[in-house]
Amino acid sequence: MKPFLVLVGLWLTSLAPTALGHDLRPIFIDITQTSTVELALRWKVPSSVPRPQLPLVSLTGGCQPEGDLRVVLRGDSYQGDRIYRCEASLTGEILSLGFPGSNPSLTTVIRVHTYDGQLFSGLLPPGELNWEIPETPGRWEIAQNYTELGLEHIWLGWDHLMFVALLVLIARTGRRILITVTGFTLAHSLTLALSTLELISLPIPAVEAAIALSIIFVATEIARGNEKTLTYRYPVLVASSFGLLHGFGFASVLREVGLPATELPTALLFFNVGVEIGQVVFVLIIFGVAYSARAVGQHLSTHIGALNLSNVKTSAVTAYTVGAVASFWTLERILAFWT
Repeated sequence: MKPFLVLVGLWLTSLAPTALGHDLRPIFIDITQTSTVELALRWKVPSSVPRPQLPLVSLTGGCQPEGDLRVVLRGDSYQGDRIYRCEASLTGEILSLGFPGSNPSLTTVIRVHTYDGQLFSGLLPPGELNWEIPETPGRWEIAQNYTELGLEHIWLGWDHLMFVALLVLIARTGRRILITVTGFTLAHSLTLALSTLELISLPIPAVEAAIALSIIFVATEIARGNEKTLTYRYPVLVASSFGLLHGFGFASVLREVGLPATELPTALLFFNVGVEIGQVVFVLIIFGVAYSARAVGQHLSTHIGALNLSNVKTSAVTAYTVGAVASFWTLERILAFWT
């Protein structure tokens, strides 16, 4: 198993500069009809995008802007809003993004509330700048859209992925990894549903800071290397406990997008399905690359005698690297309480 730990340690070390250096949060666009002929278009862009490079968000077709565009910096994002007047139905209207300079390659999440209570959602991958407001979506289209949204969220959530990688390091064997990740999945699925349905509510900044602290906790356990602790003996308990916390983090994006009133169970279920697919694929990728690296290491050790991965101690390096990144996130998120 040590070659596996070596690979995970090196892989997470390579992730650290990326996680710190690039803000992967999506652009959010919200369109709300306030009457049969008027709507409010609001958007939110991460503050990592320079203000001169902020996109021009507009509706083309039968909708005409009224008043000036207002843009303000609130916390860690730029927020803009503008009123539009639309004489015809929103169906077929084109939402467009235009960047004055380079495209920051961010995913765009779109939410449309119609005056009669319908909710549409869309997802634009990096590079796509136009989205057509559809007719009332069917169940299959909602399932597809929310599955994609769940996949996007887990792959952009470096903190969640790092926590899962640490769980794999703690559990080690295939059976224990399966039980541990399943416990994490069931726990965060529960709080994801409760939070999204507004049965339980926690302040998101505090949740995000606590998620970073959960990574520090598990990284510290790995760094200590004491396999008699509760974390090593019963990793599923730790995974389930912190999974409840991570579920609130998953729910934050889903609340931003919203759930269609007519297909709420479908949207909630398939968002969670997308998150779990992304999580399983992530674990399988780690195992696949680890297996390949172990085979290469054994080949080199046999034929060259110059490489012995079993003697390389990198679990502590992994723990310190991930712990340092999580410590940075913790400070950053706590400071955001006052911004």
